Amino acid sequence: MDDDLRSVTAIILAAGQGTRMKSSLPKVLHLVAGKPLVIHAIENSQSTITEKPVVVIGHGADQVREAVGDLARFAIQHPQLGTAHAVQAAKEALEGFNGLILVFYADMPLFTKETMQRLVKTQRSNPGVMTMLSVFMDDPHGFGRVARKADGSVQAIVEEGQADAATLAIHELNVGAYCFRSDWLWDALERIKVSPKGEYYLTDTVELAVSEHQRVECVVLDDPQEAIGINTRVHLAEAEAILRRRINQRWMLSGVTIIDPSTTYIDQDVVLEPDTIIYPNTYLYGSTHIGTGCRIGPSVYIWDTVVENYCILGPEVALRNTTVKANQTIQFAMMDDDQNILDIE
Repeated sequence: MDDDLRSVTAIILAAGQGTRMKSSLPKVLHLVAGKPLVIHAIENSQSTITEKPVVVIGHGADQVREAVGDLARFAIQHPQLGTAHAVQAAKEALEGFNGLILVFYADMPLFTKETMQRLVKTQRSNPGVMTMLSVFMDDPHGFGRVARKADGSVQAIVEEGQADAATLAIHELNVGAYCFRSDWLWDALERIKVSPKGEYYLTDTVELAVSEHQRVECVVLDDPQEAIGINTRVHLAEAEAILRRRINQRWMLSGVTIIDPSTTYIDQDVVLEPDTIIYPNTYLYGSTHIGTGCRIGPSVYIWDTVVENYCILGPEVALRNTTVKANQTIQFAMMDDDQNILDIE
């Protein structure tokens, strides 16, 4: 492998206002499975990148900085003139970097680490300058179509408004995630022309690469659900349900019994040990850790709490920021502000 392909970083686009969320909170700080969208984005790239990512911020910049902390570097997009302009805002933060750059949106929390790895691996073997993600959907309405050459490489991304009948019949759609060679990307961004709306679009990099006879590769998502982006609270609920199913399945495959996954809510950072049973209407939040052989539920709410081995909690228990020693049974109880367990029978 060329030395300039070993280093990988990410530019995560998080500057948008998200007006359709109808919220004073920046869109990328809304929670899914107990974490802000932007944290999901960072963590989904961490197993792939070798350098700290750059988060491009704008609306609610100070709030996003505080939430992300030292997990990333930051770049400001001001004014906000489109996706290519947002990526260009990260150039100074990546001064001296030479390698591959992942670019994707902070409001797409369902990408898996495996997808990020496939995107980078494909670009490493691509003699061209970029690789993109696509997805096949039965209803392609409103999305840019991916037109391919006879050899399977990408010919163009055609927006629906500019597509002819043959192109509209294509069901392969642009997801909006890319992997670029850094030595090509910065020069290409300088050559993107302003759109009639006064913005600079990252999708135009495909046209530039093809015009230079550079091969543009495309990785198709195995799971179309990964392509869901968050623009409304409806999308937020959809993503929450998908992540919840993933989390529950992961723990069941690791030796945890979940009696009714449809009524069990487990945050992403919760840890469960084998041979524990989770009963319906159980909510496990934050950094909670449940030991082995426990019985949790029904109707139990636990926040940031350590439950040691062989405990029985439930029914009707609420605990926060405490430790439950091994072999305890707690029923019909809640924790008060001084962390005393109160009987609520």
